[in-house]
Amino acid sequence: MSDRVQEHGVCCGDDRPDALSIHTKKITDSCRDKDCIEDLRVYLTRSSQQVLDGAATAKVRCADLIYTYIDVEPVAFDPNHYCIDVTFYYRVLADAVVGSCRPAALSGLAVFSKRAVLCGEESTAKIFTSRTRLNHPDGLTAFSTNLPTAVVEVLDPMVLSSRVREVCECKDGNVAQIPQGILEVFDEELVVSGESRRLYVSLGQFSIIRLERDAQLVVPVLDYSLPCKECCDSPGAGEDPCEMFARIPFPADRFAPRNCDRQEACSCYTTTNG
Repeated sequence: MSDRVQEHGVCCGDDRPDALSIHTKKITDSCRDKDCIEDLRVYLTRSSQQVLDGAATAKVRCADLIYTYIDVEPVAFDPNHYCIDVTFYYRVLADAVVGSCRPAALSGLAVFSKRAVLCGEESTAKIFTSRTRLNHPDGLTAFSTNLPTAVVEVLDPMVLSSRVREVCECKDGNVAQIPQGILEVFDEELVVSGESRRLYVSLGQFSIIRLERDAQLVVPVLDYSLPCKECCDSPGAGEDPCEMFARIPFPADRFAPRNCDRQEACSCYTTTNG
């Protein structure tokens, strides 16, 4: 039996009929953050910037997270820890007041970057699969096959405040690096220079960052899982509408008064530029 037991695990054989060897992701380390992001510059679209330059005031309505870029690099002199650089890209919608007319919709991009250092465990094994493509446009290299995988879970941010400032009052001279894929989300080009006024937004964001590594585990087996629900190619077809309606729970919370500080969800993709 001793030849079947390894230093860091066990071999699953015929003597363990109730066990199964699986391949999964092991979480080596994780952290959570509650970021208050103050005065993020909003890069407006060309038409939105023209409206803002002539507007009396503007207020951000909502912000929607459209993409998160994640980069993992080992910490120098500490192979067990890794730097996770995360960049968040937000689509921002705002309303600008021009004269006595109704507010005009503004659309733009805000960018926020942060860094976390987590334990990813040292591994000397290089992992290759049938999907591995060296020197491929996905950027995979022989070195990166040994890195842990970073995962970021994040909620859409809360808009805390916003303001408009003249360019001469702004001190942020750095322009964010915006990937081409992010630029293509917008119908127009974004204005990064030459404007006379700028829109700034402060956001509140909740996020969880973790590092994962592939692991082979032996787990107990109760039975194979089979779905209980039957497939239906046309939900509700041939069913009495009153019976279907009777199964819907009564939405009592829709009738209850709501607190003043409770914000309604805002969809950032249903509004066009003003």
